[in-house]
Amino acid sequence: MRVRRLPTPESTAALILKQIKDRPCLGIILGSGFGPVAKALSVEQVFSYCDLPGFPPAGASGHAGQLILGHWHGVSIVVLNGRSHYYEGLDPSEVTFPTRVLAALGISLLLITNAAGGINPDFKVGDFMVLRDHINFMGMNPLRGPITLGKSRFVDLTFPYDTTLASHLADAAKEMNLAIHRGVYLAVSGPSFETPAEIRAFGALGADAVGMSTVPEVIVGRQCGIRIAGLSCITNAAAGLGGASQLVSAEEVLAVARGNELVATRFIGSFVKRLAHSVLTL
Repeated sequence: MRVRRLPTPESTAALILKQIKDRPCLGIILGSGFGPVAKALSVEQVFSYCDLPGFPPAGASGHAGQLILGHWHGVSIVVLNGRSHYYEGLDPSEVTFPTRVLAALGISLLLITNAAGGINPDFKVGDFMVLRDHINFMGMNPLRGPITLGKSRFVDLTFPYDTTLASHLADAAKEMNLAIHRGVYLAVSGPSFETPAEIRAFGALGADAVGMSTVPEVIVGRQCGIRIAGLSCITNAAAGLGGASQLVSAEEVLAVARGNELVATRFIGSFVKRLAHSVLTL
């Protein structure tokens, strides 16, 4: 009987590389409300996730499920327009498979975006937060299980987010007169939103914002030696912080995220432009 070979990140990346001219140096993962960023690229090739072996579907509303290759301000970029989430019932290795494909494509830099609930009382709905650290409260680690060939199981996360890339984000915001925050992102498994008691506990732990993504991709990205920047759009006040009668809903999150689409696109475009003119080796 013939044994069916499962796709690997390297084999999926090889299929993509056959159809493009330039290897990308920068990857961008677009979370809720960041999808229109993909339209700013000078597009070379678009792949639907369903046509890429090993890619899980992007099941959340507003996630297009496309891998897009192109250029922006002269930088060769690969964009994941939408992501899958652990709460969809996927194995952590499935959630992070696209990140491993990005690594196999040869990227050295990765910007990961998300929508998040604000815990820090100084944060307002519509603000942006550059991630300086995170707390993994998802109850899982994507490195658990069989070791990835050639990779260390015990990945150092003293500096999960690259300080130079974070500075470029801060400078891009300053150029736009856009107020941003730096803070700690706490990831939960979801899909239910948090209780007020949980939010109080997360705040006591040092979290500034909470969400249901990003951390698995960061851990795998760091295992692959990729330099990472993280960016959250604060789409709502976390449970219990928006007033006694204010409930948290997915509709509210998406509405605020969509209202920030143009600003987010300009912000990330300014960041990419700074990378193109920086001394970083792209």
